[in-house]
Amino acid sequence: MTSLTYLCTLPLPDAWFDELRRRMPDLDIHRTVPGDVPSPELLARVDLLHTSEWFPAARSVPGLRCVQLDTSGVDHVRTTDLWATDIPIATLGGIAPVPMAEYALMSILELAHRMPLIERTRAERRWPSNAERLERFTPVNLSGATVGIIGYGRIGREISRLASAFGMHVLGLRRTASSSPGAEKFDTGRQVDGGDRAEILPMEGLGEVLRRSDVLVVVVPLTELTRGLIGAPELDLLPPGALVVNIARGGIVDEAALLERLRDGRIGGAALDVFDDEPLAPDSPWWSEPGVLITPHVAGLAPQYHAQTLDLVVENLSRLADGRPLVNEVDRVSGY
Repeated sequence: MTSLTYLCTLPLPDAWFDELRRRMPDLDIHRTVPGDVPSPELLARVDLLHTSEWFPAARSVPGLRCVQLDTSGVDHVRTTDLWATDIPIATLGGIAPVPMAEYALMSILELAHRMPLIERTRAERRWPSNAERLERFTPVNLSGATVGIIGYGRIGREISRLASAFGMHVLGLRRTASSSPGAEKFDTGRQVDGGDRAEILPMEGLGEVLRRSDVLVVVVPLTELTRGLIGAPELDLLPPGALVVNIARGGIVDEAALLERLRDGRIGGAALDVFDDEPLAPDSPWWSEPGVLITPHVAGLAPQYHAQTLDLVVENLSRLADGRPLVNEVDRVSGY
């Protein structure tokens, strides 16, 4: 195995690097702290850059053979110098499907059971009358309802498995109606494929998915194809009172159009973990909008993040040393 130089710009704990050294004793390990810029001499010999938001100019890393991202999405990388090169870029995909699917189901259940409105009542320290409880807090019937999943990949399949357990019918939308071969993906072994529980449609079937979805879950990557994918016309295709859950990226769902339809009752509720502008401004109307669940981009936080990330980094370092294809390598044409 060829000796490699590894540079990490992430604030990972010392124990993480100690374990990396134990598992790869020949690895030349370097790390930076936030605000520090690696020396030109170090950059010139780095083989794998492990980073999230910091990307050097391509000319400064002539020996770079891989960028290992600490994110599943790559929308923030497309404008960098490195994107225009042929240097492989690998994502963190495969670590978050289970917590993201659990978040999606939690959101669906909270919206269906009117928890945002119930929490407002709690904040007011007011016990509603029987008539008000029946009118405002009677839950949506999820058994037999249809959930449309926009972006039927690993996360979508896990959402499908969980939604099916609640008696929901699943519509999955992806680029093609059948799986196509691509780069090998990282698998933690923790998620179970939703299999044939879902009815799968290609992107051309977006309108049909929307018209049939009592619950819409958006989990598609942000690309040029998906930017603005769910705008006013698309939201108007949803059945009256439909619920919307966005755990993808800001820029895919038209926030202004969604807000308008929440206020006039066409949309029955929404759970939003991502926004066009993050962090969400203190004066944003979303903070106080009734019937909406707001969280600060936390759906993808993984309980076993450190251990799973280490497994992925070791795997890709080993593959890089052996000249084998990386796992989670980004397809620059599709954008993820």
